[in-house]
Amino acid sequence: MYIIVVGLGGIGRNLAAFAAENGDSVVVIDQDEDRCSYMLESYDLLAITGNATDKSILEDAGIDHANALVATTSDDAANLMTCWLAKRYSVPNVVSVVNQKEHSELFKEVGVRISENPDEIVARSLYTWAENPNTLALASIPGGGIFEITVEAGSHGVDREIRELEVKDYVFIAIHRAGELIIPRGDIVIRPEDTITVFSRKDAEMNTLRYLSQQFRKL
Repeated sequence: MYIIVVGLGGIGRNLAAFAAENGDSVVVIDQDEDRCSYMLESYDLLAITGNATDKSILEDAGIDHANALVATTSDDAANLMTCWLAKRYSVPNVVSVVNQKEHSELFKEVGVRISENPDEIVARSLYTWAENPNTLALASIPGGGIFEITVEAGSHGVDREIRELEVKDYVFIAIHRAGELIIPRGDIVIRPEDTITVFSRKDAEMNTLRYLSQQFRKL
């Protein structure tokens, strides 16, 4: 994949590093020369110092044959303009961070796939982990969230069948046990060290996590 990453804050830097380490052809664009120099010294990629809303900068980055462009700056206006230009150059996959929720519709109108408010997502994940240390937030999707919870030995839910649990506003997606994937059924018995993947409705997430933590954490 030929990918252009715009912005070398924490998200852009880590994304570019991940792509480069996976063997993709990566070009990064940032207005900070020091950030670009660091990436050049650390990874096998091309770094361009400049403003990605400038067509000549995008052309220098090879926008005409890019498979994907990801805009990750903290400036929604710059991200939107960059994505609009990428669409004009027919880049197949255009993705952007959206820092303020009220701007989301503008990106959708341009046909950009978005990740809303990354700081909020991180904060939410940290809060979930702080309150429920055996739980990991995997993803936030429209209408709800996906979580993993690890069953602790000696917890209340061990050796109980799934149908014995109070299932409300959430569903079990999968159970991982000693490297095996188990499709949840009512008669499946929960065992210590099981990792359970759960989908919960967004408006019930915290109640769901508290209930599951009570069941699967040794308090």
